[in-house]
Amino acid sequence: MAKGYWIVRVDVDDAEGYKTYTSANGTVFKEFGARILVRGGTHEAAEGEARSRNVVIEFPDYATALAAYHSPEYQRLAGIRRQNSRGEFLIVEGYDGRQP
Repeated sequence: MAKGYWIVRVDVDDAEGYKTYTSANGTVFKEFGARILVRGGTHEAAEGEARSRNVVIEFPDYATALAAYHSPEYQRLAGIRRQNSRGEFLIVEGYDGRQP
């Protein structure tokens, strides 16, 4: 079964407020079996415009990635995230097929 992913690109407007979000979201990630693959880090915009922060979080499957996002616990935290940053948030299904 293909995994599910959150792909998030943000510019943080209020670092202190954003810390409230990042310090609390681990509880939700643990509950839904998430694994953080990318959280900040050095990056290069090879094409297009970059955001200051990039995050990729892996879930056991797409349905779990959706459930985590729509959970009341995460939606409360998402409000904090939105108050302190702006960007794009994608939930995508991974590829589990044959590789070239």
